[in-house]
Amino acid sequence: MGAIYRREVGAFFTSSIAYIFLAVFWIFLGYFFYATSLVAATTDMSGMFQSMFLICVILIPVLTMRLFSEEKKQKTEQGLLTAPVSLGEIVFGKYFAAVTLYTIALSMVFVYAVIMSGFGQVEWGIVFSNFLALLLLGMAFISVGVFLSALNENQIAAFILTFIALMALYMIDVIKNLVKVEWLADLLGVLSFYNKYYAITCGLFNVSTVVFYLSVAFVFNYLTIRIFERRRWS
Repeated sequence: MGAIYRREVGAFFTSSIAYIFLAVFWIFLGYFFYATSLVAATTDMSGMFQSMFLICVILIPVLTMRLFSEEKKQKTEQGLLTAPVSLGEIVFGKYFAAVTLYTIALSMVFVYAVIMSGFGQVEWGIVFSNFLALLLLGMAFISVGVFLSALNENQIAAFILTFIALMALYMIDVIKNLVKVEWLADLLGVLSFYNKYYAITCGLFNVSTVVFYLSVAFVFNYLTIRIFERRRWS
């Protein structure tokens, strides 16, 4: 897995994807930091974290769209599938490369927290819990993007499908309010990504939320592995 991981991390930075992703992510993060913390003259950074949910919906498809679709387009997928590594190592190597770049982008929140500590008392526990919430959300979203990239040869198609899928996850609460069937509404409530994320940004840390996001990441990476198992033997 290490070789796949290093290869993908290197590919991010030898192309323009890493720089575009980091630049746009930090622009939005900086704007929300300014609008919710600096303008309000508060050391509470929860507003910044709450605003970043939708930005992740928009930007994570950029991060994942090429991971497997590029292999199919350049006809290198078969060589990858016949390499002396397991399918799990291939999938998780690419997945963790994307998670690494995403984590680098998130690390900027600690820079802002240090800045705010110069003006007042920063609740570091809340900062770390919010960072963890955003990291777990990203890990779940990235797994969805990896799965959809494995289904498409075209990067643009992978981007569009991932964006639609993540937007649908974002809109679960809206759909829930429109559903009149009680059991279905309850099910959508359990699957709500935003409510779980929002609760953590408000200081309500719940272990079940951690399990939920990690389970989503595991399920979609498992499905991606299954896709390549079928291709390997077809």
